[in-house]
Amino acid sequence: MGRGKIEIKRIENSTNRQVTFSKRLNGIIKKAKEISVLCESEIAIVIFSSLNKISDFCSPNTSLPKMLEKYQQHSGKKLWDAKHENLSAEIDRIKRENDNMQIELRRLKGDDLTSLNPRELIPIEEALQNGVTGACAKQMEFLKMMKLNGKLLEDENKKLAYFLHHQELAMDGNRHQRGTEYASEIPMALRVQPVQPNLQEA
Repeated sequence: MGRGKIEIKRIENSTNRQVTFSKRLNGIIKKAKEISVLCESEIAIVIFSSLNKISDFCSPNTSLPKMLEKYQQHSGKKLWDAKHENLSAEIDRIKRENDNMQIELRRLKGDDLTSLNPRELIPIEEALQNGVTGACAKQMEFLKMMKLNGKLLEDENKKLAYFLHHQELAMDGNRHQRGTEYASEIPMALRVQPVQPNLQEA
């Protein structure tokens, strides 16, 4: 007996629904790959599950953006509004500028120069000379700043040495003054008297 025909309706059980989705998704992508190879076709598939999980497939010889652009051209339907088209054009312009900057950077490093004629080499030479001049000027500025900082540091050291010297002199003066004051405060009876000769014993 053959398999009975399955009625096409929503599967109520969530687990069975997810299992069926996974099986049929794999089958659809497998068929798309086969058609792409066997018939040399460009195929793009985008599927969202009920849980908003995305699954997609695109033929190896193309990409989804190219397929969408091709669809828009052949169907006459506008997928993007003017704002998105302007944004896409701006992105393309930035990419071109970035590519040109990468080429200029390689040439400034000395790469990819064999294809240039003498006239095209002139601005590169000027840019390198300006770079060397700017680097030398920056280096001289840095050396001047180092000398200035060294002079300031030397002056600060001199000021500090002068201050410490006077502090030491002041401390020595205070110690001498305190010693004199202490001696004057000692009672007369406790002071050491010079030895006098005993005239009676003599």
